[in-house]
Order: sequence, then C-alpha cells, then structure tokens
Amino acid sequence: MKVLNIHEVNDVRLDDYVLPDAGPKDVVVKMKACGICGSDLSYIKYGGIMRQPGGVTPIGHEGAGEVLRVGSDVSGVSVGDPVIINPMMTPSNIGSGGTEGAFVDELLVREAERGTNLLPIPEGVPYDVAAMCEPLAVAMHGVNRMEVKPGDKVVVFGCGPIGLGMVLWLVDRGITDVIALDLAQERLDRAEALGARAVLNPAEVDIKEEIGKLHGTEMCMHKPAVGTDAFIDAAGSPRVITDVINMAKYHSRFVITAAYMQPLEVPFGTMLTSEMTITTAVGYPTEMPEVVAAMPRLKDKIQSLISHHLPFDKVLDGLKIAGTPESAKVMIEFEGA
Repeated sequence: MKVLNIHEVNDVRLDDYVLPDAGPKDVVVKMKACGICGSDLSYIKYGGIMRQPGGVTPIGHEGAGEVLRVGSDVSGVSVGDPVIINPMMTPSNIGSGGTEGAFVDELLVREAERGTNLLPIPEGVPYDVAAMCEPLAVAMHGVNRMEVKPGDKVVVFGCGPIGLGMVLWLVDRGITDVIALDLAQERLDRAEALGARAVLNPAEVDIKEEIGKLHGTEMCMHKPAVGTDAFIDAAGSPRVITDVINMAKYHSRFVITAAYMQPLEVPFGTMLTSEMTITTAVGYPTEMPEVVAAMPRLKDKIQSLISHHLPFDKVLDGLKIAGTPESAKVMIEFEGA
C-alpha cells in the first residue's frame, strides 16, 4: 500500500505503508475517492502540521470509501457499507496532523461510530460526489455564520471549491442576489452556472463601483457604501478585508473563512462608522449530516464543482493542478472507484 506524506517544506511523497492493527472499536475503509484541499497545499508549503522532527504528516481529509473490516465493538456498520469519513470527529483528526491521512489505499478510522465519523452514503450518490461532503460542509458552515435570508444581497470573494460551495448553498436557500468574485474566468463561469447573479474579476473592474451598480448604494456616516447585506471571504487575499470595510454599509456582516497566516492591518476607524459585524467560520461543527441529506437532490450541481479526476498514483500531479487558479476541485480516485 501507499500513503501520501509530507516530509519537509514542499517535500511530499508517496511512501510505502503498512496498515496499523485495527482494534475492536476501529473500522478499516477501502478508499474510493479523496479530494485535494487548499489546506493540503498549505500544509505542504509549511512542511506539515504538528510534525515531529524527522517525522511525517500524512494528509487527505476529504474521503469516501467502502467499509473493509469492522471491529467487534462497532455497531451499525457492516462490511461493504459505502461511507463518508468525518475527519474532525476522529481521534487522530485524519489528514490534519494526526497519525492517519485519507490519501491511502486503506484507511484506519479509530473509534468509529456510525453517524459521527462514519456517515452512510445515500443510494445513487457516487463516491466522488460523496467525497465532496467535507468541503461542502465547510462552505455551509460559512453560509450559516452569515445569517442571511432570501432577499438579502451577498458578495462571495473567491470561487475555489469553498467559495463555489457557498454560492451553491446560498442559491439553494433562495438567496439569489449573489455576486461572486475571482481572478480566474473558469471559476467565475462555474459560479455563474451555479446561479450567481453576477460575476466580477477584481483585476479588471472597480469592484466597489460594480457592486454598487448591482446592489445599489447609500450613505454611511458621510461616506458612500454599497447595499450589500453580507460579504464572505473565501479568497484569502489581504486586500479583501480592507476593500470590504471601505465599502460596507451600516450594520452589514462580514464572515472570514479564508486562512490568514500573517498579521494584517485593519482599518478599524472606517469600520467604526458602519458598525459592521466581522466574524469567522472554520470547519463544520454540525453541518455534515445536512450536506449528506442534500446530496441526492444536488448531486449534479456538486459534480460540476469537480474539475479534474486523477488516479491515486498520479496524486502528486493532482497537487500541482490544484495549485493553479484554473482548477476547481481535484478529485483523486482509487482502484475500483
């Protein structure tokens, strides 16, 4: 077997792997599909996460597969069950600094529980769509933190897999006045196909002016503001925070879900005049089951978020593709998927 490990900064390898012994509370899953996440690329850039000197960080946390073996103390799970792994609910936080990563032929899920860290895949949902559950749950949590409702005007910065997932959930909830921004035309096209009212490239237009044309304008403490009710940052560009604060209207909301690794200057003086709310969103504390329930209804739209399919032995090529702005979700598939 093989496993994808980070050894050092920008040093990631497919290593030989021996599956640890599974205990009575554990389940072994034959992996079928696992998406490449922006977090994986960040972990590689920084040389791993919680990696001990001389050690490795196994990565991959957007996984789905078929149950291969079931411990004697595990109930409600049978050999052959198609399942989605919830990595945040595993003791090793699969793929994010623990002892297991989902880019592996067979994955050990410690202390497995049906409905907690193993979620049954609905009938008719293919493995690649099922593996989209994790990023779509991240996107749903960001939308939940926005506290928006039908009729609200929303701007989404960034149309990578998370931003596109946010567009999907916003439109699915009846919030149709969505503007999506990105530098890559292919990603903007995907956002438009998902139902965004308009798409903008910040490198080509004055975004405050164009958002004002679409969402209207108003005065906020003697400064012009756009009529957007809520903004969300899935881009991670330092300019986004300043741009949003400078254009925000009175009592608008701003959710930051992008990861910023360095301190930023924030124009709090301008923010003071609008009394806007800034908050953050990370992970998916409760959202995964809701995503799974929606998959049979939305599987075609979810499928459209996947730009590339590659076999597991080409995962290193997949990492390079995932780092390009033209890609959306890069899905790695395993034998028999």
